[in-house]
Amino acid sequence: MSPFRRPGALVLSFALSGILLGACAPAKADKEFGDKVRAYLLEHPEVLLEVSAKLEQKQATKAAEAGRKALDQFRQAIERDPRDFVANPNGTITVTEFFDYRCGYCRLAAPEILKLIAENPDVRFVFKDFVIFGRDSEAAARLMLGAKAQGKSLLLHRALMAEKSLDEASAYRIAAGLGIDVAKARSLGASAGVTQHLADTHALAQSLAIEGTPAYIVGDTIIPGADIQALKLAIAKAKAAALKRA
Repeated sequence: MSPFRRPGALVLSFALSGILLGACAPAKADKEFGDKVRAYLLEHPEVLLEVSAKLEQKQATKAAEAGRKALDQFRQAIERDPRDFVANPNGTITVTEFFDYRCGYCRLAAPEILKLIAENPDVRFVFKDFVIFGRDSEAAARLMLGAKAQGKSLLLHRALMAEKSLDEASAYRIAAGLGIDVAKARSLGASAGVTQHLADTHALAQSLAIEGTPAYIVGDTIIPGADIQALKLAIAKAKAAALKRA
């Protein structure tokens, strides 16, 4: 994409023009100076691209800082919402994952997440169904939440994540193959309570400036994307901090 078509670059260009033309100097000098700046920017469009990129980075950093500040405010909803599925519920350290069953990166990370669950019984893993990939994703999320009381959530989660072409029909087929009462799960999943749960999760993600999946939260750390090494490091730091407090 041309730098002159980027929103940040356009804003910068108009802003520069406004500043230059609004300076306290004779009109002729203003025009001459403005023409020189314009000519320079036309010859060096990379300057606009660089400043635009810097602006975007600053905005992203600001959004991330706002998300971190919101962690304490929403800690209970992040870690202790009784409506969520939790693996290793007796763990003393909590990892929260915002995910979507049709997210390719979530599926790629799933085997590592399941391995972390098996190897770290002292770490609670909270799963937040952050539906962003449409109707089939929502159907899988509703099925998962509706089947929670049947005690096979981890098995169902593993199987749904392993399905490369997951849709509503395959989600029901997978659940049935695990011995889950699909009719009951679908009924509960279609309830107003589950609808509210999904809406609350979406609102929570927005409050934390989480825009995509997967995203992980460990203590005061938000890890966007399927960065398993960063997640492992955050877990290790949380464990070390817990040992110091003990």
